[in-house]
Amino acid sequence: MKSLWARRPAKEATAPGPEPEDWQIDEAAGDVGGWSTGAQANTATMMRWAVWGLIILGPLLGFVAYLSVPAQGGPAQRKATPAAPATTGAHGAAGYAQLFVAEFLSAGESDQEQLAAYYPGATSLRLEGDSSRQHGEQLAVVRLRQTDPGVWSVTVAARILTKRADGTRDAGASAVRYFQVPVATAPLAGGASGYTALAMPSEVAAPGRIPAPELVYGPMRPALPTDPRTQAVTEFLVAYLTGTGELDRYLAPGTDLAPVAPAPYTGVAVDTLAIEGEKGSEPVGPVPTDGTTLRLLVALRGTGHDEVRVPLSYALTLKARAGRWEIASLDGAPHPAAASAGGAIASPTPDTGTTSRTPAAPSEGDTP
Repeated sequence: MKSLWARRPAKEATAPGPEPEDWQIDEAAGDVGGWSTGAQANTATMMRWAVWGLIILGPLLGFVAYLSVPAQGGPAQRKATPAAPATTGAHGAAGYAQLFVAEFLSAGESDQEQLAAYYPGATSLRLEGDSSRQHGEQLAVVRLRQTDPGVWSVTVAARILTKRADGTRDAGASAVRYFQVPVATAPLAGGASGYTALAMPSEVAAPGRIPAPELVYGPMRPALPTDPRTQAVTEFLVAYLTGTGELDRYLAPGTDLAPVAPAPYTGVAVDTLAIEGEKGSEPVGPVPTDGTTLRLLVALRGTGHDEVRVPLSYALTLKARAGRWEIASLDGAPHPAAASAGGAIASPTPDTGTTSRTPAAPSEGDTP
């Protein structure tokens, strides 16, 4: 950079000895307003680099400033919701009670530790009798209800077999008895569930029976070979239970069913039909228009491989198409009349297929 100050040329000597030097502003043509053209160029270059530096550093500085802002000073940050622990409840409590009852029925003297695995208070019990003097078979939960949050009352049915003096089982002395077990449940680490019995089992009476509800079907009538409905259900059930023939040819479009495998029967005989809406004296009519549906309750006998005939029953929904009846669904249960009262017939509940219905809620306090 050219100096803003220039030294004045020395004057000719007029007297012996050096002349003191002084300084003056250089006003040569290269100076403009006190600044040289070189100085201007250098200054412009510096300013241009400074601007580019700000352009480049601007986003970086902004990003650093964003990261340095405290979390509470900015917008509320959405936090990941932790996974909820596995629900504790009915199914685990039911299985736990079954295991406890099985151990309880076969327990004898000195078996406190086996029972304490389910009920810790069993360590102080006094047990009598020989171990395995009896045992339970065919254990099943017949009632399950929640009595308090995290507490389930489980009723377990068990067929009890006793041991004779010679050590053999007395099959004739078997009886079904019922035991109620209180089971507490709670979540454990890792999403698992824990269980414990709150007391020893209490023996209770068998659950009550209710009158069977009225169904949508009429009375049972003989399955006439000439009845198109008999022909449809017989052909379907033969293919379904014996594996004879192609099952799909008897199904309505959109219905998906697979035959029972391996085939449990060698023959099927349809004995009677109960037909939706009939009173018992209606004559057999032709197949109605396409799309008409009809629900049946079918009673039959299946011949096993041992030549023994076994009584069976099926609830089916038929649909008319092209002058014949086809199977629209294999219903999960016969339909009560109350479900169809007061208007249009409710849609069938199939075992498998394309149609469905929302299941009815269980009664209060009970879990099926």
